[in-house]
Amino acid sequence: MSMIRDLRAAVRPSLRPSLRKPSTAYAAYDSTRDPSASSAVVDCAVYRDGGRVDDLTCLTPRGAMREVREGGGFAWIGLHEPTEAEFAGIAAEFGLHPLAVEDAVHAHQRPKLERYDDTLFTVFKTIHYVEHTELTATSEVVETGEVMCFTGPDFVITVRHGGQGSLRNLRHRLQGEPELLRKGPSAVLHAIADHVVDGYIAVADAVELDIDQIEIDVFSPPAKGSTRGADTGRIYQLKREVLEFKRAVSPLLRPMQLLSERPMRLVDPDIQKYFRDVADHLARVQEQVVGFDELLNSILQANLAQATVAQNEDMRKITSWAAIVAVPTAVCGVYGMNFDHMPELHWKYGYPMVLLGITAICFTIHRTLKRNGWL
Repeated sequence: MSMIRDLRAAVRPSLRPSLRKPSTAYAAYDSTRDPSASSAVVDCAVYRDGGRVDDLTCLTPRGAMREVREGGGFAWIGLHEPTEAEFAGIAAEFGLHPLAVEDAVHAHQRPKLERYDDTLFTVFKTIHYVEHTELTATSEVVETGEVMCFTGPDFVITVRHGGQGSLRNLRHRLQGEPELLRKGPSAVLHAIADHVVDGYIAVADAVELDIDQIEIDVFSPPAKGSTRGADTGRIYQLKREVLEFKRAVSPLLRPMQLLSERPMRLVDPDIQKYFRDVADHLARVQEQVVGFDELLNSILQANLAQATVAQNEDMRKITSWAAIVAVPTAVCGVYGMNFDHMPELHWKYGYPMVLLGITAICFTIHRTLKRNGWL
């Protein structure tokens, strides 16, 4: 009997998990049951009549799409850095174009908007400001990521790359706005674009503070023992980070203008009006970033000019002291020659007079150079 009890105790734990219902979305992502499922899926849901459908069958991409085809609404699937194998099932289920799938998997894409049949493929660059106590020549100021968005008639697939730019809070906020969700997938696309551009605005404000600090440091009187050229590395590093920011903002302006101006079957006319606001905010950020780049150019040139002026001042001082030292050098060089017939060579007061003459000439030169600002 004891052997039977031990056998039951060993077998029973392995049976218990199969009797439980999945407590999270990840429990439903079993590739043996659903080829379209993926471990990279962070959330999968169906939205109908402005609300989220609470059904376990919607926790997998295939189940969500089946629910949409049977009852209407749209599916929103979120993935994080999927591999080709993980994304293959979803791409086949939703009929995504291979070129867009390749871009979404490998990332490192330029912000853009492309149309493949009945699907819009949008690439956003996300920007995160890296907090730092002091800006140095090696400080990382901005950190970039990517969000790719496939928008179809009844689905939205978001693919995120990088540690920043999570859409979880955005999804929760949209679920609290059923009027927007009733507009369909284009409402999600607008919310993502607005979320990304709002991030740009916050980063631009933070970078502006760094530039202001650099400007103050460059144009304030230098501390004792410091050199102007020490700021060059910091300015150049900040300029590189601003260039990275510019690469994310500038290419996105044209796609946002297309979404706000050109009628598209996949974009609800009411939502298209909201894209105009996003395009306007993006244009303002782009102007800021371009202004940052130009301002940093001016600050860098001013810093280099100050360093050049400081070097010129040092050279003038060296030249001035060389001129003063040249007087005794010349006189002593003349009287150091071994000739019998030289002026005042055998005069009793010749030596003191020569020293006095050297001192007087050196004093006169020093006073003249100091009055002219060379010393």
